[in-house]
Amino acid sequence: MIRSIISSIVAVILLTIFANFYLQPNDFIGCDAKPGVFPHCNTADAIVAVSGGDTKARAIEAINLYKNGWAHRIIFSGAAKDKSGPSNAAVMKSIALEFGVDEGHISIDEFSENTQQNAKNMDSIISQNDIKTVILVTSGYHQRRANLELDKYTDDVVVFNHPLKNDKDWSSHWWLTFRGWWLALSELVKIVMFYISNIWL
Repeated sequence: MIRSIISSIVAVILLTIFANFYLQPNDFIGCDAKPGVFPHCNTADAIVAVSGGDTKARAIEAINLYKNGWAHRIIFSGAAKDKSGPSNAAVMKSIALEFGVDEGHISIDEFSENTQQNAKNMDSIISQNDIKTVILVTSGYHQRRANLELDKYTDDVVVFNHPLKNDKDWSSHWWLTFRGWWLALSELVKIVMFYISNIWL
Protein backbone atom coordinates (compact mmCIF):
# COMPACT_ATOMS: atom_id res chain seq x y z
CA MET A 1 0.00 0.00 0.00
CA ILE A 2 2.69 2.48 1.00
CA ARG A 3 4.77 1.44 -2.00
CA SER A 4 1.81 2.12 -4.32
CA ILE A 5 1.26 5.56 -2.79
CA ILE A 6 4.94 6.43 -3.15
CA SER A 7 4.97 5.18 -6.74
CA SER A 8 1.91 7.29 -7.55
CA ILE A 9 3.45 10.39 -6.00
CA VAL A 10 6.69 9.87 -7.94
CA ALA A 11 4.70 9.34 -11.17
CA VAL A 12 2.80 12.59 -10.65
CA ILE A 13 6.01 14.50 -9.92
CA LEU A 14 7.69 13.12 -13.05
CA LEU A 15 4.64 13.91 -15.18
CA THR A 16 4.58 17.44 -13.80
CA ILE A 17 8.25 18.01 -14.60
CA PHE A 18 7.86 16.55 -18.09
CA ALA A 19 4.75 18.59 -18.91
CA ASN A 20 6.28 21.76 -17.50
CA PHE A 21 9.32 21.60 -19.77
CA TYR A 22 7.83 19.87 -22.81
CA LEU A 23 4.69 21.95 -23.28
CA GLN A 24 6.34 25.36 -23.09
CA PRO A 25 9.59 25.50 -25.10
CA ASN A 26 11.23 28.91 -24.77
CA ASP A 27 13.95 30.08 -27.15
CA PHE A 28 14.48 33.34 -25.28
CA ILE A 29 15.84 32.05 -22.00
CA GLY A 30 18.79 34.25 -21.06
CA CYS A 31 17.75 37.11 -23.36
CA ASP A 32 17.09 40.63 -22.15
CA ALA A 33 13.89 42.57 -22.81
CA LYS A 34 15.39 43.83 -26.08
CA PRO A 35 17.36 41.99 -28.77
CA GLY A 36 20.99 41.29 -27.95
CA VAL A 37 24.17 39.87 -29.38
CA PHE A 38 23.60 36.22 -28.51
CA PRO A 39 22.54 34.04 -31.49
CA HIS A 40 19.16 33.18 -29.96
CA CYS A 41 18.45 36.79 -28.98
CA ASN A 42 18.33 38.27 -32.48
CA THR A 43 15.42 40.03 -34.16
CA ALA A 44 12.90 38.20 -36.37
CA ASP A 45 10.88 39.18 -39.43
CA ALA A 46 7.55 38.96 -37.62
CA ILE A 47 5.82 38.21 -34.34
CA VAL A 48 2.90 35.78 -34.53
CA ALA A 49 0.20 35.69 -31.86
CA VAL A 50 -2.69 33.25 -31.94
CA SER A 51 -5.93 33.78 -30.06
CA GLY A 52 -7.63 31.45 -27.61
CA GLY A 53 -7.47 31.18 -23.86
CA ASP A 54 -6.31 34.57 -22.61
CA THR A 55 -6.33 36.31 -25.99
CA LYS A 56 -5.70 39.77 -24.56
CA ALA A 57 -2.60 38.64 -22.65
CA ARG A 58 -1.21 36.99 -25.80
CA ALA A 59 -1.82 40.16 -27.80
CA ILE A 60 -0.14 42.38 -25.21
CA GLU A 61 2.89 40.08 -25.04
CA ALA A 62 3.28 40.27 -28.82
CA ILE A 63 2.87 44.05 -28.71
CA ASN A 64 5.55 44.36 -26.02
CA LEU A 65 7.95 42.34 -28.16
CA TYR A 66 7.19 44.63 -31.11
CA LYS A 67 7.69 47.76 -29.03
CA ASN A 68 11.02 46.39 -27.76
CA GLY A 69 12.27 45.94 -31.31
CA TRP A 70 12.11 42.17 -31.76
CA ALA A 71 10.31 42.51 -35.11
CA HIS A 72 8.63 45.16 -37.25
CA ARG A 73 5.52 43.17 -38.13
CA ILE A 74 2.84 41.47 -36.05
CA ILE A 75 0.47 38.78 -37.31
CA PHE A 76 -2.68 38.16 -35.27
CA SER A 77 -4.69 35.01 -35.95
CA GLY A 78 -8.09 33.89 -34.71
CA ALA A 79 -11.77 33.82 -35.66
CA ALA A 80 -14.53 35.30 -33.54
CA LYS A 81 -15.42 33.36 -30.41
CA ASP A 82 -18.79 35.08 -30.47
CA LYS A 83 -19.93 34.99 -34.12
CA SER A 84 -22.05 38.09 -33.60
CA GLY A 85 -18.95 40.18 -32.79
CA PRO A 86 -15.57 40.96 -34.31
CA SER A 87 -12.93 38.30 -34.83
CA ASN A 88 -10.34 37.68 -32.15
CA ALA A 89 -7.69 38.81 -34.63
CA ALA A 90 -9.51 42.12 -35.14
CA VAL A 91 -9.78 42.60 -31.37
CA MET A 92 -6.05 41.90 -30.98
CA LYS A 93 -5.34 44.42 -33.74
CA SER A 94 -7.44 47.07 -32.00
CA ILE A 95 -5.44 46.52 -28.81
CA ALA A 96 -2.22 46.92 -30.79
CA LEU A 97 -3.44 50.18 -32.32
CA GLU A 98 -4.29 51.47 -28.84
CA PHE A 99 -0.69 50.72 -27.84
CA GLY A 100 0.60 52.74 -30.77
CA VAL A 101 1.56 49.97 -33.20
CA ASP A 102 1.66 51.19 -36.80
CA GLU A 103 -1.40 49.77 -38.60
CA GLY A 104 0.76 49.10 -41.65
CA HIS A 105 2.83 46.71 -39.56
CA ILE A 106 -0.14 44.51 -38.62
CA SER A 107 -1.55 41.56 -40.57
CA ILE A 108 -4.57 39.57 -39.43
CA ASP A 109 -6.15 36.20 -40.13
CA GLU A 110 -9.80 36.34 -39.05
CA PHE A 111 -10.91 32.85 -40.08
CA SER A 112 -8.92 30.36 -37.99
CA GLU A 113 -11.01 28.47 -35.46
CA ASN A 114 -8.33 26.10 -34.17
CA THR A 115 -4.56 25.75 -33.95
CA GLN A 116 -4.25 23.83 -37.20
CA GLN A 117 -6.16 26.52 -39.08
CA ASN A 118 -4.00 29.20 -37.42
CA ALA A 119 -0.94 27.61 -38.99
CA LYS A 120 -2.54 26.98 -42.40
CA ASN A 121 -3.94 30.48 -42.76
CA MET A 122 -0.82 32.24 -41.53
CA ASP A 123 1.26 30.46 -44.15
CA SER A 124 -0.15 32.66 -46.91
CA ILE A 125 0.49 35.84 -44.91
CA ILE A 126 4.03 34.71 -44.17
CA SER A 127 4.68 33.87 -47.84
CA GLN A 128 3.19 37.13 -49.14
CA ASN A 129 5.45 39.17 -46.86
CA ASP A 130 8.60 37.10 -47.54
CA ILE A 131 8.92 36.26 -43.84
CA LYS A 132 11.68 33.82 -42.97
CA THR A 133 11.79 34.01 -39.16
CA VAL A 134 8.93 34.40 -36.70
CA ILE A 135 8.52 34.67 -32.95
CA LEU A 136 5.52 32.59 -31.89
CA VAL A 137 3.56 33.91 -28.92
CA THR A 138 0.89 31.92 -27.13
CA SER A 139 0.09 30.62 -23.65
CA GLY A 140 2.62 28.29 -22.05
CA TYR A 141 0.44 25.17 -22.21
CA HIS A 142 -0.29 25.80 -25.93
CA GLN A 143 3.23 26.66 -27.10
CA ARG A 144 4.45 23.19 -28.13
CA ARG A 145 1.40 22.28 -30.21
CA ALA A 146 1.21 25.69 -31.86
CA ASN A 147 4.89 25.33 -32.79
CA LEU A 148 4.34 21.85 -34.22
CA GLU A 149 1.45 23.04 -36.39
CA LEU A 150 3.29 26.15 -37.59
CA ASP A 151 6.38 24.10 -38.46
CA LYS A 152 4.19 21.71 -40.43
CA TYR A 153 2.45 24.31 -42.57
CA THR A 154 5.13 26.94 -43.13
CA ASP A 155 7.96 26.14 -45.52
CA ASP A 156 11.50 27.36 -44.88
CA VAL A 157 10.42 29.46 -41.89
CA VAL A 158 12.35 29.37 -38.62
CA VAL A 159 10.04 29.54 -35.59
CA PHE A 160 11.27 30.89 -32.26
CA ASN A 161 9.12 30.11 -29.22
CA HIS A 162 8.09 32.78 -26.74
CA PRO A 163 5.45 31.40 -24.34
CA LEU A 164 3.65 33.61 -21.86
CA LYS A 165 4.93 33.04 -18.34
CA ASN A 166 1.55 33.86 -16.84
CA ASP A 167 -1.99 34.53 -18.00
CA LYS A 168 -5.43 34.01 -16.52
CA ASP A 169 -5.34 30.28 -17.35
CA TRP A 170 -1.70 29.37 -16.78
CA SER A 171 1.18 30.18 -14.47
CA SER A 172 4.42 28.71 -13.17
CA HIS A 173 2.28 27.00 -10.52
CA TRP A 174 -0.22 25.49 -12.97
CA TRP A 175 0.12 22.05 -11.33
CA LEU A 176 -1.55 23.35 -8.17
CA THR A 177 -4.92 23.83 -9.90
CA PHE A 178 -7.44 21.54 -11.56
CA ARG A 179 -7.58 23.96 -14.50
CA GLY A 180 -3.82 23.69 -14.96
CA TRP A 181 -3.91 19.90 -15.03
CA TRP A 182 -6.86 19.91 -17.42
CA LEU A 183 -5.01 22.18 -19.85
CA ALA A 184 -1.73 20.28 -19.58
CA LEU A 185 -3.24 16.83 -20.07
CA SER A 186 -5.53 18.04 -22.87
CA GLU A 187 -2.55 19.45 -24.73
CA LEU A 188 -0.53 16.27 -24.31
CA VAL A 189 -3.43 14.26 -25.76
CA LYS A 190 -3.77 16.68 -28.69
CA ILE A 191 -0.04 16.46 -29.37
CA VAL A 192 -0.25 12.66 -29.45
CA MET A 193 -3.16 12.96 -31.90
CA PHE A 194 -1.09 15.38 -34.01
CA TYR A 195 1.67 12.79 -34.40
CA ILE A 196 -0.77 9.93 -35.02
CA SER A 197 -2.62 11.89 -37.72
CA ASN A 198 0.67 12.69 -39.46
CA ILE A 199 1.60 9.01 -39.60
CA TRP A 200 -1.46 8.30 -41.72
CA LEU A 201 -1.05 11.26 -44.10
